[in-house]
Amino acid sequence: MSRVGKNPVKLTGGVKVEVAGDVITCKGPKGELKLPADPSIAVTVADDAVSFERRDQEKQTRAMHGTLRALVANAVEGVANGFSRKLEIVGVGYRAQLQGRKLVLNIGFCHTVEIEAPEGITLACPDQTHIEVSGTDKQLVGQVAANIRSVRPPEPYKGKGIRYEGELVRRKAGKAAK
Repeated sequence: MSRVGKNPVKLTGGVKVEVAGDVITCKGPKGELKLPADPSIAVTVADDAVSFERRDQEKQTRAMHGTLRALVANAVEGVANGFSRKLEIVGVGYRAQLQGRKLVLNIGFCHTVEIEAPEGITLACPDQTHIEVSGTDKQLVGQVAANIRSVRPPEPYKGKGIRYEGELVRRKAGKAAK
């Protein structure tokens, strides 16, 4: 039995979960998320909790048991509270600004880099050197933050670039003089 899969997901904060065929729908104050359900896992909603049971003992089913439970738990958390990732920009003259739903980055290239926010994602720039990515879908929030970071990842010599807030960048020594 999966240690993760056997634990039910508690529904809090006005979240409702519905199972219809092969789709699990989570509705809450922040929005709505739909997840594909695995036919080999029985999903039941009762008493403000969602529980998961395997229908067989195949390897793929055992693997999906805990995975489906974690995906539903993340969806419930997302529609109740939402997720966010914070990024910081380090470097002289590096800055970010928001123009509508586009994030415009000036990060040392000869051109500006524009990143369009996908549906369901909110971008914010509290100041020129910080970016906040937020939304209900945990995977999408993390992917958008990773895409922004990949435009100019932190380099190991001076530490310049875009990094996650609190990320430790290991610095290397420069050239040694003789």
